[in-house]
Amino acid sequence: MTARPASPAASPTGSTDAAITRELEAWFPAAARALPWRTSPRDPYNALVAEAMLQQTQVSRVIDRYTAFIARFPRVNDLAGASEGDVLAMWSGLGYYRRARLLHAAAKAIVTDHHGVVPHDPEVLRSLQGVGRYTAGAITSIAFDRPAPIVDGNVRRVLMRLHGRAFAPDDRDAERWAWTRASELVHASASPAVFNEALMELGATVCVPPPAAPRCDQCPWAGRCNARREGTTNQIPAPKAAAKQRVVCCISLLARDARGRFLVEQRPSSGMWAGMWQLPTLERETRWPDDAAIRDFAAIRGLNLPTPAEPLGTFTHQTTHRIVRFRVLAASPIACNRKSASRTWVDSFDGLGVSSAQQRALALGITPGRGQTTTPSSRPTPARRSPRR
Repeated sequence: MTARPASPAASPTGSTDAAITRELEAWFPAAARALPWRTSPRDPYNALVAEAMLQQTQVSRVIDRYTAFIARFPRVNDLAGASEGDVLAMWSGLGYYRRARLLHAAAKAIVTDHHGVVPHDPEVLRSLQGVGRYTAGAITSIAFDRPAPIVDGNVRRVLMRLHGRAFAPDDRDAERWAWTRASELVHASASPAVFNEALMELGATVCVPPPAAPRCDQCPWAGRCNARREGTTNQIPAPKAAAKQRVVCCISLLARDARGRFLVEQRPSSGMWAGMWQLPTLERETRWPDDAAIRDFAAIRGLNLPTPAEPLGTFTHQTTHRIVRFRVLAASPIACNRKSASRTWVDSFDGLGVSSAQQRALALGITPGRGQTTTPSSRPTPARRSPRR
């Protein structure tokens, strides 16, 4: 790894923070993408929703869900007054469903403790569930134009390249330095709102992470960038060690009754896909359950499996920490009265909080070409902030 400069807090030679910030602020208006939460004036509640959705998720996946979510819950009072089931249903497909619950809790706190007004103080914002230092700084600066720093993967990469600092992924000194440097720059800016959003945009669209090549010819800081001058942009940041993923094997049972309804059940309130709805699904670590276990599982739910069981298809769903392998089997109801608070017969997944994996499982039984093995079109983004925009 390239050694770090002896004076890590020093600005690029011959530059001043005011000049740096003005260059980026001047670049942003023409470079900014048109995103639905970039309204004028910026709405603090909309900013809170957007920041919650953008955590660990690519912006392309957020756009449609954000628009629908705001249409369903246009004000913080609407979100606070909604049921958790309604919130999760509107979050379906975004993944990391704990974020939806925390956003819901934050909305309730804003209504009960802050008279329905999103706070502008970053420390008060951080008292809300799900609001960390980055989100608090983003809302404070972008919605209220107050000088609060932000550091996520994109911002850290931009600042480290600008200053030519190689760093290890777990380098706490580098993280502290990035927050200090971001604070110095936002306080030197003419508009904290413009500067911070421009900093995000630069990292998302120009100063991109490997293996993509940064678009240095489009960067307003190209002439100042130490990494560009030293030819080290591809070494900054240093690559992270690959996360070890746990294998989970799932058997999902798709049964339709005489009315065309299918059986669903709600997952436990903790763990993977907590509280979401799914086809009856039996899980095992690293191995498939045997036929006897599957049949017992089905019988408890009032379902019968043909002999041999009819496979509707298989697929693999990958998350940051897990490789989840699905087999979807056809089943038939023995009796349609096996209902409980967490299990019922429904006509569709509409209005239910459902993971994207379960949407794929259901699709195997209700679309043409069922029985074919399917594979994911792309692997979901790992849980990190850098690809969020």
